[in-house]
Amino acid sequence: MKFKGLMGSSILAMAVATPAYAQDSGGSTTDAFGGEIVVTAQRQSERLQDVPIAVSAFSSEALEAQQIKTPSDLQLTLPNVTFTKTNFTGASFTIRGIGDLCVGTTCDSATAIHLNGDPLFSTRLFETEFFDLERVEVLRGPQGTLFGRNATSGVVNVITAKPKLGAFEAAVEGEYGNYDSLKGKAMVNIPLGDTAAFRIAGIYLNRDGYTKNTFLNTRIDDRDLYSVRGSFRWEPTPDTTIDLMGSYFHERDQRTRIQKQLCQRDPTGILGCLNSRLDNSPFNGNATFTAALTSKEFLATQGIPAIFALGSLYGEDIYANTTVPSDSRTVNTAYTPSYFTSELILQGQIEHNFGPVSLQVSGQYQKVKLEAQQDYNSNVGDRSLYASALGYLQLGADGSLDGLIPGISTYLAPVAAALIPNGPDGPLCTSLSDDTGLGSFGGNSICSNESLQFDRSNQYNSSWSTEAILTSDFDGPFNFLVGGIYANYHLTENSYYVNAFSIDYLAGLLGAFKSYGAGLPPSFLGTPFYRNNTDDLKIKSYGLFGEAYFEASDRLKLTLGIRYNNDRKTVAARTSLASFLVPFGQTGSAFDSPFGAGYDADPATNPVIAGDDTPTCAEVSPLGAVGSVPGCEAFQVRSVKFGKWTGRAVVDFKLTEDNLLYASYSRGYKSGGINPPLSPVFTVPESFAPEQVDAFEIGSKNTFANGKLQLNLTGFYYKYKDLQLSKIVARTAVNDNVDADIYGFEVEGMVRPDPDWVINLGFSYLHTKVSSDKFTSNPRDFGGGRSDAVIIKDITNGANCAVASASGSTAGVNTFVNTVNTVINAGLVPGLKAGAGLQGTTAFPADGGIASTGAYGICGVLEAAAAGAFKAGGLDPAAFGGIEYYSAGIPVNLKGNKLPQAPNYKFSAGVQYTAHLGDMTLVPRFDLAYTGDSYGSIFNGNVNRIKGYAQVNAQLQLNGADDKWFVKGFIQNLFNSSSVTGEYITDQSSGNYTNIFTLEPRRYGIAAGMKF
Repeated sequence: MKFKGLMGSSILAMAVATPAYAQDSGGSTTDAFGGEIVVTAQRQSERLQDVPIAVSAFSSEALEAQQIKTPSDLQLTLPNVTFTKTNFTGASFTIRGIGDLCVGTTCDSATAIHLNGDPLFSTRLFETEFFDLERVEVLRGPQGTLFGRNATSGVVNVITAKPKLGAFEAAVEGEYGNYDSLKGKAMVNIPLGDTAAFRIAGIYLNRDGYTKNTFLNTRIDDRDLYSVRGSFRWEPTPDTTIDLMGSYFHERDQRTRIQKQLCQRDPTGILGCLNSRLDNSPFNGNATFTAALTSKEFLATQGIPAIFALGSLYGEDIYANTTVPSDSRTVNTAYTPSYFTSELILQGQIEHNFGPVSLQVSGQYQKVKLEAQQDYNSNVGDRSLYASALGYLQLGADGSLDGLIPGISTYLAPVAAALIPNGPDGPLCTSLSDDTGLGSFGGNSICSNESLQFDRSNQYNSSWSTEAILTSDFDGPFNFLVGGIYANYHLTENSYYVNAFSIDYLAGLLGAFKSYGAGLPPSFLGTPFYRNNTDDLKIKSYGLFGEAYFEASDRLKLTLGIRYNNDRKTVAARTSLASFLVPFGQTGSAFDSPFGAGYDADPATNPVIAGDDTPTCAEVSPLGAVGSVPGCEAFQVRSVKFGKWTGRAVVDFKLTEDNLLYASYSRGYKSGGINPPLSPVFTVPESFAPEQVDAFEIGSKNTFANGKLQLNLTGFYYKYKDLQLSKIVARTAVNDNVDADIYGFEVEGMVRPDPDWVINLGFSYLHTKVSSDKFTSNPRDFGGGRSDAVIIKDITNGANCAVASASGSTAGVNTFVNTVNTVINAGLVPGLKAGAGLQGTTAFPADGGIASTGAYGICGVLEAAAAGAFKAGGLDPAAFGGIEYYSAGIPVNLKGNKLPQAPNYKFSAGVQYTAHLGDMTLVPRFDLAYTGDSYGSIFNGNVNRIKGYAQVNAQLQLNGADDKWFVKGFIQNLFNSSSVTGEYITDQSSGNYTNIFTLEPRRYGIAAGMKF
């Protein structure tokens, strides 16, 4: 195979983005967009055109030439590759329709991200901009027999620049652009004798915000970050190389995770948003669980006077008279976002050649911190709607209502003190998310003249891995690669919080009346915010992999690879939201409440209360228990383990030295995971299955006319089993599996009519579809498109359910719902008081895409009635033609639907010309990229369509003699398009709106740099 002549070579073929030339290790002349490109896609240094894999590679200079400054920009030039931010501070790098559609702490990445060949877990690597790299390689298709962390879609391998022996080098670059953007990059390479060298590089970026907040007249979505990397190389002998690297990344600013929220407003409030399109309109606030649980309708069922209600579900909601700016970079918010993240990476590698066999041993340690907060609803509600209720809360706290409700002031006074300390017309105090679960009632709050709502996402994790790879380079026809990896990942905190004044209000009010009615000390419901908390996650993974290579002739080669994967995951998690009584004055943690699962009802040992009735979490809260067993403090602890054999086979044939044909089969694998705990009202599978893909590929790599034309073609077909998909249930992301078929082709070309012209072209086509029957409910349409169904908004928790006629009778199912609501209103349901005032079913707007009718109601009562629980009272479901109840909505078949984040077409083109001005050169470059239509959801439909978009970049660079300096002007996103790259549908109890993620707006500026 004769790899050693290339071992240690870099991708010098792409070393400069100017007409200046560099010499590769073989002495041939190469430049930025042609020549003998050397990559390590197969863990050996090979010419790119000799690698029988669909792989694209970029040097640092080539990245700069095409203005690929971040991983997001890679999608603009790579075929069948997309990149988007996702809802919970993550991102999805999608290759050939396979991306990170799974959401949760136990999800593996579909695209394996590697740094210098070592896999990264939960990395923030893509948060910074590229700097001081040797190259970036993107391998499309499963690569489990070559890289240590298996994946289903492909591998992104970022390779940092290594220290150079025997030479002092330095470089510095500065940039200024619009948004007052300041960026600096620097590198110093210091030789340490003849056998060692040290290299340090860094980047700093500071810019103003892209987004205008008209409410506070501020700019948000700024950046303030730096990253520094130090590398050491020692070659004690000609056959031994030791590399050490340490990097640190830090960001603290007001960057937003979500760009905008879109909604076709639902005037009924039953869904919040409708199902036909995405408008710049506010969702209906009456669809939220906070509106439901503070409504006069729900309070009536609990026997709480309606004077304390923040509103009526049939009345005006807090966003009814607000507007949403049409500009995607303009928002109205009373809450300023914050973003902090840091990442420490330490790596070490030793490589030694034992004659024809080489051993490489590497290891790394990674530590990540993340804290991010921003407005949850991206809007400012009308607090005047709360005025009456807050006034009565103050009256109750002052004792003015003790004549009506004897002694209630003792219970309401601490609520008013925590939430409206300066009275009903003063600031409103909202809990800050905290580990104690006490929030405002423990003195941890933020106060504002507006009714605030915001979320927080945080994560703390560390990992380490070690890998060994043994490769051969025999003269004969047979060679091999064998390797093994062990990885250990430990997450010590991952929480997603939702905080809102209305949550504090319901936690205080309901807790006060619950404890008052039970004769308990004055209490609130903990936690006074939503928290999905993963307290501990351990992942232990190992893999054994290898490949054998047999060269039947100088032109024909066979590759066979095999891998064994083993993954073990253990997680402790819980979800809490106003879930249990906590006495005012509680210190330490809300979960230490005396009224939890460990509550002692014996008056001899617990004088707090006499009696035998132990209040459980479910008894004292309408939202149910925490964890997997009855009890307030319980963590759900679950473990899973997966093992899988995978492999690949490749046949490649050289028609000539410059023309390669290959065909391959590979099996990709991604381990399954564990769904988080939900309230007992909802049932989902505890775990989800691993993914498996059988990938078939044929390709051709060609160089013609002495390098003037390069043309690479690839066709592929994937048979996908158990693709992991996420959706929101009860404010929590849960995952499921579907099967899919994927096929497409890719074309990458480069034309060099003469040394001064470079034209690069790319094109891809992608077809995806769900291949088997898969029935699941569409969160935008719980009626499943049926006219004989009624979608219910549950006033006790804000969730949706549905009932449908067993006989197809539209009139029958509507009459059934109206009759049940009449029963509830009359107080005939045990445990519920009379006077809810629930109204009958109503039609959705004709252009809403909803065939069913809707109504407010109580799902549990409807379920019981549909099962015949009220027959004795004359409510027989058979009299209405038979009724079917669906707690999670009426399922629809996904078969034939397209996968999300899988655009049908992509096209890119770039042209560059070098004009010689004596010893200097002037290089203009122009790039165009078009990404076709795709969907943001597996349910497809117009409401989920992501329109295709184009982006144009241009730059003009003047280079000094021998490339010792440069000056350039640049522009990105020339036409300032607000291109959407991804979407995420939120929970129905939050309003069913859609979060969108976009590319950056137009950027322009000047830059200059020098080399020493």
